[in-house]
Amino acid sequence: MSAADTTKARPTLIPGEGTIAKRMAAGLGLRPTPLDDRHLSRLAIVYVRQSDPQQVLNHAESRERQYALVDLAAALGWPRDRILLIDEDQGNSGKTADWRTGFHRILAEVTMDHVGLILGIEMSRVARNNKDWHQLMEACAIFGTILADEDRIYDPRDAEDRLLLGFKGTISEYELVLMHNRLERGRLHKANRCALFLDVPCGYVKLPTGEVALDPDEQVQSTLRLIFDKFDELGSCRRLHRHLARNKIRLGMRVHRGPRRGQLEWRLPTPGMLSRMLHHPIYAGAYSYGRRRVDHKRTAASGGKLKMRALPRSEWMVLQRDRLPAYITWERYEANEQRLLQNSVRRGSPGAPRTGRALLTSLLVCGACGRRMYASYRSKSTAYYGCMRRKNEGSACCGLEAGVVDDLVAQQVLRALEPATLALSLKAIQDVHQERERLHRHWRQRLERATYEAERAERQYQAVEPENRLVARSVERQWEESLRNRRDIAEEYDRFLKEQPPRLSEDQRARILALSSDLPTLWNAPETTAADHKEIIRLVVERVEVHVRAETERGEVVISWRGGVTTRHDIIRTVSRYESLGRYDQLMNRIVEMRTKGQTIKQIAARLNAEGYRTPRSRKGYTSTSVRKLLSRADLTRGRIATGQLDRHEWWLPDLARELQMSPDKLREWALRGWVRSRQVPPRGLWVVRADGRERQRLRKLLRASKRSKAVGATPFR
Repeated sequence: MSAADTTKARPTLIPGEGTIAKRMAAGLGLRPTPLDDRHLSRLAIVYVRQSDPQQVLNHAESRERQYALVDLAAALGWPRDRILLIDEDQGNSGKTADWRTGFHRILAEVTMDHVGLILGIEMSRVARNNKDWHQLMEACAIFGTILADEDRIYDPRDAEDRLLLGFKGTISEYELVLMHNRLERGRLHKANRCALFLDVPCGYVKLPTGEVALDPDEQVQSTLRLIFDKFDELGSCRRLHRHLARNKIRLGMRVHRGPRRGQLEWRLPTPGMLSRMLHHPIYAGAYSYGRRRVDHKRTAASGGKLKMRALPRSEWMVLQRDRLPAYITWERYEANEQRLLQNSVRRGSPGAPRTGRALLTSLLVCGACGRRMYASYRSKSTAYYGCMRRKNEGSACCGLEAGVVDDLVAQQVLRALEPATLALSLKAIQDVHQERERLHRHWRQRLERATYEAERAERQYQAVEPENRLVARSVERQWEESLRNRRDIAEEYDRFLKEQPPRLSEDQRARILALSSDLPTLWNAPETTAADHKEIIRLVVERVEVHVRAETERGEVVISWRGGVTTRHDIIRTVSRYESLGRYDQLMNRIVEMRTKGQTIKQIAARLNAEGYRTPRSRKGYTSTSVRKLLSRADLTRGRIATGQLDRHEWWLPDLARELQMSPDKLREWALRGWVRSRQVPPRGLWVVRADGRERQRLRKLLRASKRSKAVGATPFR
């Protein structure tokens, strides 16, 4: 068929003679289209959309064709004041309707029964998603709205038209998938050649040739190297961020978009920015592509806002080493990755050292079950280690206060480090020199940059014609601002020089040597934090296993040192009851023996401390108060056996209270009020209560009545 025949056969919606429906039927060779006065009395919507801003700027012909549909709607019989043009979705993809306000506006107008015709250049302009397309089509079928494009008019209520509209919607969606796959394959092919660079991170620039090079700014490079060196020392993104913020160190970043594209901006780093920098393999000279993937679940939950998910290295699409200029070696990059993995809060990772008082978090395991022990804080000064299995499954594993095992491990660590005190002191002096040199270099570079900016502003001011005051005033303000900035940086640098001179004085060197030779003093110094303690312990200790039994205060600690050496140590923990002491029976017998011999309470306490008997919790030893409590307990047990004068149906008051499941103090109060038949046994005045079966039943009723706060009548004995 010739081009002329094709042109004649192509239908057009521009009307000629007769009614619109008849002209459409004659032009298309089909049945009449149900376009009547009811449709003409409502709005005609012309929908205009192009997929991205680049198409809006460059594809002018498509834009003009879509806006020309207003004339087509007028030719179909709609007055121009009844034609609504919706083009607010220009530059938005038709993949989803989440961010397309124009599409939602069409749906709203249709469901309010305001629309007679929706006109688009083709159906793919309305939606490239079957869900959105069928939602619109169903709404049009319910409210009798007609759809039209350059080819023909469609009635959503007609079965054949619905079938054709469904096919067009499916083809439109599949066409988007084909275009995406074609573009993605081209992008992947370019990435396999290490030639695909969208945006380069801080410290790199993209050359006009498409290649990537180190940022030519010397301060940018030195700042990045300082960050990687400091992370090797501190080992945590949070601590690294605090160090940079404390020293007011900023990152030089190139602007990627906008009118200032390519210019250098100095910004304060954030923990997230530092984490992304440490995770990025480009700093080790490796090219990578496909390190992240769209997380569709999180994207749907966030209302359409794109959410990405980091992938493990084995799932990256492209990873090629030694293809780009590097700031660190690949071995340092992998070591940083391993350190960040250990700092993460997940099962099997020790986590970053924190400020809690418990020193063995992530290192301490239960000797009974092998599970990790967790730290809890019952007060600001008291930490407690508990077994995770007991917490989750209710096992019989025992815990202990953290101070006992922490002090033991700290002592052993200090003892292990004693032979290396001289080497540690020399290394400390070297680290201080290196740290101060890095910071002074950074300050000198900041001052040099501020001086250059001030001189450049002065040259710009001198180049302006004096008569052109409109420009001269603006340039003069910039010059003054740059001078103030240079002055502020110079003053800050002077303050920094007074606080941290470039070289250590002899007094400072002597103090470092003295502290390094006296490790316990350095360990207990107020400036040494709990996080520092944990960092030191983790450098030399790999695992600590503690064996604790419920029936004794004694336990065993097994320390596994890095290097394979294992040492065993005995500890004595605090317990909550005297019955948990291993020598409890021997203790009670000894107290009764000394009391029987006529020794005073103070003499018994002193003798117990001299013989090495321990209290459950206090480290001060036995006092008169604790001995008196134990004597009372001994009297309650041995006094009853010694008297042997209990008649039938007589009870010792604590035993009867236990039988009635009530407080001994309440039962003693009843005895004092005369509500129970009782007597006292010398010499301690122990209470004996007479209670047979009927009396115990009466006392239980009396107890229930007292719990209900009812008034108790007169004395029960008549």
